[in-house]
Amino acid sequence: MKRRCAVLWLIVSWVLLVAANPVAAAGHGQNGQEDDTAIVLAYFGTTVPGAIGAITTIADTVRAAYPGTEVRITFTSNIIRSIWKKRRAERQVWLDKGIPEEVLAVKNVIATIGDLQEDGYRRIIVQPTHMFFMEQSHDLLQHVNALASIRTMKERWRPFDQLVMGRPALGMPGDRYPYHDDIDAVVATLAADIEQARQAGAALIYMGHGNEHWSTGIYGEVQQKLREAYPDVVSYVGVVEGSPSLSDLLPAIKAGTEKKVMLKPFMIVAGDHAVNDMAGPEADSWQSILTAEGFTVEPVLTGLGENDAFARLFVDHIADVAKERNIILK
Repeated sequence: MKRRCAVLWLIVSWVLLVAANPVAAAGHGQNGQEDDTAIVLAYFGTTVPGAIGAITTIADTVRAAYPGTEVRITFTSNIIRSIWKKRRAERQVWLDKGIPEEVLAVKNVIATIGDLQEDGYRRIIVQPTHMFFMEQSHDLLQHVNALASIRTMKERWRPFDQLVMGRPALGMPGDRYPYHDDIDAVVATLAADIEQARQAGAALIYMGHGNEHWSTGIYGEVQQKLREAYPDVVSYVGVVEGSPSLSDLLPAIKAGTEKKVMLKPFMIVAGDHAVNDMAGPEADSWQSILTAEGFTVEPVLTGLGENDAFARLFVDHIADVAKERNIILK
């Protein structure tokens, strides 16, 4: 009788343990994977095949840093995702062109996080690969916070244990991580660009994206830091949308002694803006405008994401948010 009671007690205890913590009972994740932690790399995205190298460089760098952690990608641009969705009708054509399957099959952030939840991942870090906290990162954070706020009547049925977001390359407003330090870190990764301009005897002009919805002085700060760090090369940072535009910079560029300029995108990828707005043949492209002003212009169609040192910044930002939230990455 005592033996039967002991066995019954063990069974009841196990049932209660499983009911209280089904993930722990599975040993790892809901589907038995070795870890229940994942990283989502959130890019704005690009439709330009030649720019995909920036996407893969960042993803490869993060995967090399955290080989035991699942890493998936998402594009935050609805327009770019819709173009890749249409291209999936000719899947093999694009695969033969070297487009990775994960780019061709890219989903929005909600679907990407949903897939991870369905696969049993309980702790997810969403790392934006945007330049600064502007419209895309703002909206991404709203998605992350909304999904993280889900509360179920029974705690064990909550979809996530932790769902958090890191900060973009140049940081974000707030006092958790001083964005001035992030600017310094970004500037330190640009030494090769400066050297390339120096060897060419050119001023260096970066084209950033900018934002038409609100103003930010982040690009002016980057320009100041560049000049302090590399005083022997004249550098400028302008944007496609908002301020400072090329027209804002042009008086200072024309007043300088350099008659040759090197154009480079201050963006993750050398995508449509770089190909057309920066280096395109149209009269309103930066290359055309500067050429018309008498400058010799050398465009360089390489996104910052292809810079290994720059790509590693996102590894550091992931590590920061993981440490802050006590998330173990392998």
